Amino acid sequence: MASRIVQQQQARGEAVVGGGKQQKKNGVADGRNRKALGDIGNLANVRGVVDAKPNRPITRSFGAQLLANAQAAAAADNSKRQACANVAGPPAVANEGVAVAKRAAPKPVSKKVIVKPKPSEKVTDIDASPDKKEVLKDKKKEGDANPKKKSQHTLTSVLTARSKAACGITNKPKEQIIDIDASDVDNELAAVEYIDDIYKFYKLVENESRPHDYIGSQPEINERMRAILVDWLIDVHTKFELSLETLYLTINIIDRFLAVKTVPRRELQLVGISAMLMASKYEEIWPPEVNDFVCLSDRAYTHEHILTMEKTILNKLEWTLTVPTPLVFLVRFIKASVPDQELDNMAHFLSELGMMNYATLMYCPSMVAASAVLAARCTLNKAPFWNETLKPHTGYSQEQLMDCARLLVGFHSTLENGKLRVVYRKYSDPQKGAVAVLPPAKFLLPEGSASQHS
Repeated sequence: MASRIVQQQQARGEAVVGGGKQQKKNGVADGRNRKALGDIGNLANVRGVVDAKPNRPITRSFGAQLLANAQAAAAADNSKRQACANVAGPPAVANEGVAVAKRAAPKPVSKKVIVKPKPSEKVTDIDASPDKKEVLKDKKKEGDANPKKKSQHTLTSVLTARSKAACGITNKPKEQIIDIDASDVDNELAAVEYIDDIYKFYKLVENESRPHDYIGSQPEINERMRAILVDWLIDVHTKFELSLETLYLTINIIDRFLAVKTVPRRELQLVGISAMLMASKYEEIWPPEVNDFVCLSDRAYTHEHILTMEKTILNKLEWTLTVPTPLVFLVRFIKASVPDQELDNMAHFLSELGMMNYATLMYCPSMVAASAVLAARCTLNKAPFWNETLKPHTGYSQEQLMDCARLLVGFHSTLENGKLRVVYRKYSDPQKGAVAVLPPAKFLLPEGSASQHS
C-alpha cells in the first residue's frame, strides 16, 4: 500500500499523462476518461496532446481484417476507378486511439485540374512548369487582342463574290472628298475661314428672297413676254459689258417686283430698265447712266419715268437687294466640280437658259445652280456625273436634281430652232468655247424630244 502512487483526481475529460503507462499495466482505466459508447481500448483525447503515441503494440482486429479484404476485392473488380486505386496504406485499426487514427489515415489525393486545350495549345495541365505558364498567359493575351476568327472562304461566299463581279457590283474604293479651298489658303479675298458658314447662311435665306408663282396674278403679262424681256436684257448686259452679278440681280429684282405688283404690258420694259439700273448701281464700279437706258429704249421712256419706277421698285422690295442669286451658288458648285474651261462655260450657258425661262422659278436658286452643273457634266460626258465632292458642297444628290437638269437640257435642245437666240449667239462665240453648238445630253431628254432634236 505504501508503494501505491497517489495522484490527484483530474477533472472530467482529462487524462493523466505521466501515469498512463502504469494504469494500463494494471488494467485500471478511469471511466471518466473514456468516450461514451467507444471501444474498450479507445481512450479519450488528451487535452493539449494530440500526437501522443500509445505504448502498446498496434494490432489488427478481426473487423479491420475483413474491411481490408473487402477493399482489396473491390479494387480488383474495378481497376479503372482512380479513387480506389489511389488508396494507400493499411486501413485504420478499430481499437487505436483517435490521435493514432488520424495519423494513420491516408491523406486525400489532390485531383489535378485538366484544362481543355485550344487548337494552338498542347499543354493541358495547370501544374505545368513556370515557363509553360508564361507561354499560356502570352497566348491568352494574344487571343484577347484578336477576338475575330479568321474568315473561312466557303463555297457560298466564293459563288456570291463571283456573281457580284459578273454583275459589276464589286466593292469599289470610296471616292475621296477634295478640299477645293486648299489652293486659296493664302488668298484673303477667298475668305477660306468663313466660306462654309457663308454658304450655310445663303442656303437658309435663299427662300426668303425667292419669288413665288406670279404669272396667274398678272392679267397682261405671260411667260412668253417675260422671256422676251430677259432675252433683250441679256443683250443689253453684253453690250454694256456688265458683270454676271448685275445680270442675275436684275432678273431677281424683276421677278420679285412682278410678284407683289401688277404691271401693265406697256410698262414691262420700263421695269426691266429700272431694275438693271438699280443692279448696276449695286454691283458695278462704273454703272451706266440713266440717259443710256433712255437711248436703249428708243426714247419710249423719259428720264423721269425711269427714276420714278426705280423708287417704286425699291419701296415694294423694302430696299432689299442683298440676296443669294443662282450665280452665288453656281460659282461655288463649279469650283467643287473641279472644272476645265469648257465645263465652266457650259454650266453658265445652261444657267442663263434656266434664268430666261419662267419654268425654273419653281426651283430654289441653289437647286438651279446645282442642276446646271449636273446637266453640264452630262452634256460633256464628265464621268462620274455626280461625285462625293459635289454632294456635301451642293447639299443635293443626283436623284434630287434630275428633274431640273432634264428641264435645262430640254431648253438647250430647243434653243437652236427658237426665236430667242441671244443666249445661243452669246455662247456660240469661240471665246465662250462654242458650247451652245454642242449636242445636248440626249439620255436626259424625253424620247419624243430626243428623236425630234436628232
